[in-house]
Amino acid sequence: MLTSRESSAFPTPTRNFGFRRESGRFRIFTAVGITAALVLVAMLNPQAENVYASNMFGALRAPGDPALIAGHRGDRSAAPENTLPALKRALDSPMEFVETDVQLSADGVPVLIHDDTVDRTTNGTGAVAELSYAQLAALDAGSWFDPSFAGTRIPTLDEFLAIFAVSEKKAFLELKGFWTADEVSGVRDLIHVHGVQNRIILASFDFTTLANAQTVAAGIPRVIIRRELTGDPVALASMYGAIAIITTPASVERDKNLVTAMHEAGLGVLLYTLNSKGRWSDALAHGVDGIITDRPSRLDAWLADTAPGT
Repeated sequence: MLTSRESSAFPTPTRNFGFRRESGRFRIFTAVGITAALVLVAMLNPQAENVYASNMFGALRAPGDPALIAGHRGDRSAAPENTLPALKRALDSPMEFVETDVQLSADGVPVLIHDDTVDRTTNGTGAVAELSYAQLAALDAGSWFDPSFAGTRIPTLDEFLAIFAVSEKKAFLELKGFWTADEVSGVRDLIHVHGVQNRIILASFDFTTLANAQTVAAGIPRVIIRRELTGDPVALASMYGAIAIITTPASVERDKNLVTAMHEAGLGVLLYTLNSKGRWSDALAHGVDGIITDRPSRLDAWLADTAPGT
């Protein structure tokens, strides 16, 4: 998830999902129209996202309250990131949320992998978007982490949702890069097939992707991911019908009123990717609602000691 380069409002599409990509000019007009419609929806129903926020996160936190934990790409400290072993470890743990990244293969199959290429986390090479699902499924995605995980594969979203459905956890699905409305619809349909629409949050850096999700998957809550927050975060969240913003510690340290303003609007604030006790302590002091971490089990144990009742 959360080391992606932030996209512009109208990024250049790079993938094929079996649908013709919109031309640049048409895409801009479409996005502008969607954004205008979303602003109208937010004005007419300003409390809609607030209900989702409380349903997904519980009561919004005050400074010192324990934040929810989300395992970044599963429990990647114990198993290769974004694979079923890492995700299952997160689902079997006490933490409430798991986070994973979704991309499309060249033939339009949603798969779980973070990088644009397979080079770092498999024994293969090449861009995810240029490899078919059969090619991706043939790769070893575990040996790089530890020989005991040799033969572990890149999972499909469908495979993850099958094990997620029998858990009681919640999940952030980050849609990597730009997704058309048709592509988001495919993810929406999979989520509904598994009956987990009440436990899934769609996340993205990309504003057009979020706008498309608002249009075709309005019943599934969304969060905006931004490394740097500028302007009014409440207005930004409201424009895209988001229930929260995921950002960095630097953003909340720079704007001391950010968390308060979001909470007053009934919206959540989560931070990524925090892996040290110092960072965890600072996050709790700010009253953020969630911490995304590569070390979810350690964070859970630390919270149990420092914020009893978790």
